[in-house]
Amino acid sequence: MPKLIAWFVDNPVAANLLMFILIGSGLLALNDVRKEEFPNVESPVVMVTVPYLGAAPAEVETGVCTRIEESIDGIENIVKVKTTAAEGQCSVAVELEMDADQAKALDDIKAQVNAISTFPTNTERPIVSQVTMRSLVAQIAVHGDTDERSLKNITESIRKDLLELPEVSLVETLYMRADEISVEISEATLRRHQLTLDQVAHAIRSSSIDIPGGSVKAGAGEIRLRGTGQRYSGEELENVVVAREPGGGRLLLRDIANIVDGFEDIDQYGEFNGEQAMMIQISRIGSDDAIEISEAVVAYVESKERELPEGIHFTMWSNEADELVGRLGTMINNAFGGLLLVMISLSLFLRVRLALWVSAGIPVAIFGALAFFPSADLSISTLSLMGLLLSLGVVVDDAIVVGERIYTKEQG
Repeated sequence: MPKLIAWFVDNPVAANLLMFILIGSGLLALNDVRKEEFPNVESPVVMVTVPYLGAAPAEVETGVCTRIEESIDGIENIVKVKTTAAEGQCSVAVELEMDADQAKALDDIKAQVNAISTFPTNTERPIVSQVTMRSLVAQIAVHGDTDERSLKNITESIRKDLLELPEVSLVETLYMRADEISVEISEATLRRHQLTLDQVAHAIRSSSIDIPGGSVKAGAGEIRLRGTGQRYSGEELENVVVAREPGGGRLLLRDIANIVDGFEDIDQYGEFNGEQAMMIQISRIGSDDAIEISEAVVAYVESKERELPEGIHFTMWSNEADELVGRLGTMINNAFGGLLLVMISLSLFLRVRLALWVSAGIPVAIFGALAFFPSADLSISTLSLMGLLLSLGVVVDDAIVVGERIYTKEQG
């Protein structure tokens, strides 16, 4: 290191050239560096989810959770298994070692779980997935004095529009109830027609289904056949034949039931300024840039707001990128403030030329570090900005010490 410093002292042109290269590289890399609230941390967790419709937690534990735990026992690199048995669903979180081959572990767990053949009959297909870390970027409240169906249709349309933006990867909705068709039949009506709930349910189930019909080879090629009988509205269900009457007539579902196109019952409800509201949540995944996502979402909101029906409004409830931009501004202000203070202080006690060269260490340190961020897969985040701010004090302190030494040497 002393030889390297001595060489730069003897070759000031090379030192100046290196300084400009570092600053220029940092400026060029600034647009390519990923910006996020906190650095992305890869989660070594595999989640296994198995729906078990209508089952109590105790049944879920004995019928599903225990069998999953037994099947994955013995797989390498598993640190901990956390199982949650809730009503209608079993969730198993498998934590892996940090240095484990996560792709191989995911395949091994998936193979073992899919090989289980003793699940109860009402269970659905297991879902095995890698837990992906996500960070909230922005929330949009869609609210207005309108009915729930209209508000839901608008919110769903906005969600689809946001997903089409190239910068956006994940959009979720909150306080939006799923569609539900309720069929209400009184016990007296069932007795009068000598029916049971199971018979009515079977009639609805068998008449609302899509059936593959195979394929037919023709001269122009192969034609695939499919029977489409799935019913998606209460109006379509009204004509379902529940039973045949002795005289040859048909007993339709609308004759014995009250059919309502509505929403499922949930324990959450959204309001904004006294109006019914639904929330759209935009998150980033992996290497997505928080500031780019935020700018794209804000631009969409500003353009879309003019097209909304009367009485429906957009409100940006939160924008996490604003905090990141604020921290970037703090770092820039601190850098310029430190630069100015160093120049003034050193100019009072040392030569102005020496003060300028000492102050040059601040931009060289900042932009020199940023130049290596893309190649090192680093991002501008809360942690990296904190590190840069702390390092400024060390850089300035060392530069002042060197400057004083040079000044003393020149004074003899």
